[in-house]
Amino acid sequence: MTFIAKSFGVAAIVATSALCAFGAQAEPEQNDGLNGTLWLQTSVEYKTTAMSVYAGATRLLDAAIGDHSWTAALEQDGNYMTKPPAVILDVDETVLDNSAYQAWVVTDKTHYSSKTWAAFVHDMISTPTPGALEFTKAAAARGVEVFYVSNRKAPEEEPTIENLKKYGFPYADEKHVMLRGEVEEWGSNKTPRRAAVAEDYRVIMQFGDNFGDFTDEIDGSIAERLEVMEKYGNYWGERWFMLPNPSYGSWESAAFGGDWGKSGDERRQDKLNAMTPWAGPAE
Repeated sequence: MTFIAKSFGVAAIVATSALCAFGAQAEPEQNDGLNGTLWLQTSVEYKTTAMSVYAGATRLLDAAIGDHSWTAALEQDGNYMTKPPAVILDVDETVLDNSAYQAWVVTDKTHYSSKTWAAFVHDMISTPTPGALEFTKAAAARGVEVFYVSNRKAPEEEPTIENLKKYGFPYADEKHVMLRGEVEEWGSNKTPRRAAVAEDYRVIMQFGDNFGDFTDEIDGSIAERLEVMEKYGNYWGERWFMLPNPSYGSWESAAFGGDWGKSGDERRQDKLNAMTPWAGPAE
């Protein structure tokens, strides 16, 4: 009986240790992108925010079309009042929802790379951002041309167009989808492409999820970016419409000075330092 009891005790200890080890292995790793991606994919808060942005813009369409002095492009020259109206929209997280790629990055414990991103684009599984399809169709029905100005690369033009066509986005063609590198001077800064549209059209509205979708004055510190935002205060919600994106963007790199050469730990510490926390409860 003593031998049996001792054997049972050893077995129980081994089983408990195994369960603890299994539990430790099963615990999900922390990932900086988890909450932001989860919010984009699952929350009604995100969906209703995006829908509200596009609904508000739709209500302003007739006023923007009718007022020939109305322009949303800083690149617009002085002779724009007789030009036909157009709108400019970014693609990723503005017109198309790519949260499936971000979810893969999180669940596969990997990171963004141009190679995997290109593979995702060619799969053409991105879905419309809530409200985007309805807005672009409403604009097109009023005679407003729709331009998609994206920092996707030129070799990704065909799958981008096909992805847009799949859902019926208007003006999904080579003229209206303007990607980085299609023309030599079309780099990551979007000013040359906005200027190309403004040369022939009166740009009445612009849409994006990143500061650079509206102006190239995006690379400063957090305080400097706030100053630029305030400088264009009369544009927001009337001519410029920002979509929420908590997964990625220039807002993130602003916290660590745009220095991607820093290690992940260094960037994370800079982000922590950039926040303004509560002092905590009084003792």
